[in-house]
Amino acid sequence: MKKLLGILLLFSLGNIASCQNSATKQEQMTNNSKTVKETITVDDFEKKLGVLNIQLVDVRTPGEYEGGHLNNAKNINFKSDNFTEQISKLDKTKPVMVYCLSGGRSAAAAKQMQDMGFVEIYNMDGGIMKWRNSGKPLVQGVAAVQKAGLSMDVFNKMVSQNKYVLVDYNATWCAPCKKMMPVLESLAEKKKDKLTLLKIDADENKDLLTNKGIAGIPFLELYENGKLVWKHEGFIEEVDLLKETKL
Repeated sequence: MKKLLGILLLFSLGNIASCQNSATKQEQMTNNSKTVKETITVDDFEKKLGVLNIQLVDVRTPGEYEGGHLNNAKNINFKSDNFTEQISKLDKTKPVMVYCLSGGRSAAAAKQMQDMGFVEIYNMDGGIMKWRNSGKPLVQGVAAVQKAGLSMDVFNKMVSQNKYVLVDYNATWCAPCKKMMPVLESLAEKKKDKLTLLKIDADENKDLLTNKGIAGIPFLELYENGKLVWKHEGFIEEVDLLKETKL
């Protein structure tokens, strides 16, 4: 009898251990399940807007949002102190699509949402700049302040005022732009006998950037006697800039 009871006890313990292992494996599968987080083109972004039951988030500042945003987009400023609190109010089980001006802030926001447990996140590559350059529609905010910005005629005159004009397309919120600004200002000071630095705010000159096909910042152009001779998108060190431009 004791032998039989021992066998039954071992059998029961084995079943319990098996159940526990199964539960642990199931929990691990749940915890290890991969979040869908992709950066997609503006065309694919637009397609998904039409077929997915999504939560669309514009992570730019309220001022940028008012200046033109995607239809039905909710504005949650990535730079605000309560960004995490506001994002937490979204449904983590439903797809979220995020965008900003050029893709940097939305990529960071997507990573943060992934860490928070959102299951499906899509970031728009190139942001509103590429969306606008592709001729896709935007909704104008009721409180938008219209800024004319530079016309092409005025711009062309400005880049013809010195032998060399280095044009820096930037924005106040753009981290790489801020990092590169001292480099450009230092270079302009060193080469002030022949070089002028022209700073163009991307937010205040949307039409100019669209007409020139610029879809990402920072963006640099070098003009020699009014003729474009060099351009570069993204951050660049001074040594590389000098090497490429031969200034």
